[in-house]
Amino acid sequence: MRLVPIERDKLNNHQRTVLEAIENGPRAAGRPGIGMIGPFGAWVRAPNIGQAIQRAGEAIRFNTSLAPNVQEVAICTVGAHHRSRFEFSAHRALAIKAGVSEQSLDQLATGQRPDFIGDEQLSYSIASQMLNQHRILEDTYAHGLKVFGETAMIELVATIGYYCLISLTLNAFEIPLKPGMKDPFPETNEKSQ
Repeated sequence: MRLVPIERDKLNNHQRTVLEAIENGPRAAGRPGIGMIGPFGAWVRAPNIGQAIQRAGEAIRFNTSLAPNVQEVAICTVGAHHRSRFEFSAHRALAIKAGVSEQSLDQLATGQRPDFIGDEQLSYSIASQMLNQHRILEDTYAHGLKVFGETAMIELVATIGYYCLISLTLNAFEIPLKPGMKDPFPETNEKSQ
């Protein structure tokens, strides 16, 4: 980890405001102390952008019309693309809870083409095209518009972009996995040591 651990009592008022917003919001349900783990520990240190980022993340994660499985497939696709260990591991568990196939997630983590079906396959295709081709192909866009609608397509693109920010933050600052999290990309960890 590149960031020196910081104690809560060492935070200034602006940093504490960001931490409290994270820990009093929907992310914290049943997860005490979440405000200092994952990307949040970095964003708390830069409160001017940290507050804006956490608000955007709260809206994207908890206030879209996307079905949870569709959203989690997109998030896991981003995490796998960026080889973001923390992101993929955290959202793999949420994806499974949303009904996404463990086998498909394992295929995604190992670089194989996952066997998602239906809306999950469409979410994967849109995210993959955004990440690899930096756009959505016309046929895929038309299909997404028909299946999800315009609002959900905008929300899906925002989700993909936001989780790129999270994955890059986690990777840049080498945020470690929490105890109990499984490393989905052990080969990446071995190369960085």
